Parts: sequence; structure tokens; C-alpha cells
Amino acid sequence: MSKSTGGFGFGRKPGTVTVIEQRVLRTTARNARMAFIITALIVGVLAMTVASDHMHPILAALLAAPIAFVAGAFVWTLVRIWPVLRLIWWWLPEITAGMALVYGWIALANATPALVTAAIVAPLVGIPAAVPALRRRVTALGWCFIVRHRLRVCFSQFLIANKSGSLPLILWARPTPVGERVWVYLRPGLSLSRLQGRLDEIAVTCHASSVLVELASDNKKAAFVRFDIKRREVLTATVNSPLVGVIDTENMPPAYTTATDVPTALDLPDVPAESPLATAAKSATSPNGKKASKAAPAADTFDDDPWD
Repeated sequence: MSKSTGGFGFGRKPGTVTVIEQRVLRTTARNARMAFIITALIVGVLAMTVASDHMHPILAALLAAPIAFVAGAFVWTLVRIWPVLRLIWWWLPEITAGMALVYGWIALANATPALVTAAIVAPLVGIPAAVPALRRRVTALGWCFIVRHRLRVCFSQFLIANKSGSLPLILWARPTPVGERVWVYLRPGLSLSRLQGRLDEIAVTCHASSVLVELASDNKKAAFVRFDIKRREVLTATVNSPLVGVIDTENMPPAYTTATDVPTALDLPDVPAESPLATAAKSATSPNGKKASKAAPAADTFDDDPWD
């Protein structure tokens, strides 16, 4: 599905903006036909089987035919418009915010005079822009909207899952102290190990410093993953400790003590003049001040032939 700005008619022309890829449309059309045939056969057989208990088999077949057609058409429509539904899901936060802004402004303008409308709108816009805490919160929510689309760019450019071009389902995102956290349900063709090998490229696309990805569910479902996108470092910030007001600074001991003279002679009557270690050291020393050499152990004597 494409929107052309260069003229009318079919086919791609200069100035065409592609909304849904052609290979996705072809794959969806093929899947829709198969879904219609399978659903119509199953529903038709079941309806004819149930109706044949209450009427003639021919009448049961005539009754089951429209039921099978309606069920098959419903499934065909659902599969055929799935790319459009997925596109709406990708832009659902922006669509909801835009509709709320437009209809809210119209309702407010119709219900109040112009001065009252301006007096109500000015604080709603000015306070979040002037208060740093609110401004950071609004910015964090804006990055949650942006990062969903940046991840979609990653999946469409260098993390292509399969030949049909079906992209993973990007579920929701919420802000964290260091960035954003996004939950994604992968399609066949992608795995956690493959994503972990392209984290540097994902970080560049998301305008982040680093990206982490891991399993999101406790039951270890491999298709349900979580992206942790890091944009700032919070551990380097200065944190005020509450212990500063608890410590009594007046009665604290000094941080250091002044050096005193080391005594050279001690009068310790309880300590013998010569300790046992000193006595043993003297006994091991020869009269001329040299250490006495140890006597060599006597060699064991034994007969050459013990059986003699």
C-alpha cells in the first residue's frame, strides 16, 4: 500500500511514499486466500453435519454454504487488513494524542470564551515547560514514543526476520531512570542471540549510549523479549545522604592525633629480662658470635645381605 504524490494510477512513481511493502502485501494476499479456503471448508463441514440431524442433507448443505462463506470472508478480511492494523498499532499513541488534542481544543473552544480558553491552555503548556521535573517527565514520555519507531527501523533495515518481511510486534514502552524499556514479541526468524550480536547497531539507531536485551517473561518464552535502552548515567550524580544530619559533629573524636615521643626505655617488672626465645637464640650461637652448625645425622649401618 503506497501513497503517491506524483499523480494518480497504479504502480510506483516519483514522489511515492511506501507505507506497506509490496512483498508484505503479496504475502498477506496469499495467506488471506488460504485462510478463506480452510475456514470455509471447516465451517461448512461442521455446519452441514449439525444441520443434517434436523433436516435433509441437501437442505443442510444449502444452509451450510452461506455460513461457510461468511466465516471465510471474515477470516479473509482479518488476515488481509492485518498489515493496516499493525500500522495503526505502531502509531496508536500518536493517533490517540493527536485526536485528544484536536477534539479537546474544539470542545474547550466551543464551551468557553477565547480569553478563558487561553487562560486554561497557557498553564497546561507553560507549567510543564517551566518546571524542570515536569519537563523531564514529558521528555521521557516523548522518547517512549520515538524509540518504538526507531526499533521498527532496526527490524526493517538490518534485523529482517524472514522472506515475507513481517516485522516483530512492538508492544509498549515505559520510561526508566536511565532511558526506556520496550517489550517486543518476535516473529519467526529472530532470536535473542541474534539480537544480542547487533546491540551496537541498535544503540546507534535508537540514539542511545547502550542497549540491553533479555527475555521478558518468567516462563522463559523465547519470543517475548525486553529492550533496556540506556541514554544517561545516573550513578555519577551527587546524592545527598541523610546521615549528615544524624552525626553529632561537636562530640566527634579528632580526625588525627598529634605524634608523641617514642619511649626508649621501659620499666616493666613483670617481664623477665631475657625471654625464652632470646635464651634459645644465645644457645644456638657459638662463643665467637657465629651460629653453631648442626651436627650431621649418623649414617645408618646395615648389612649388605639382610638374609645372611
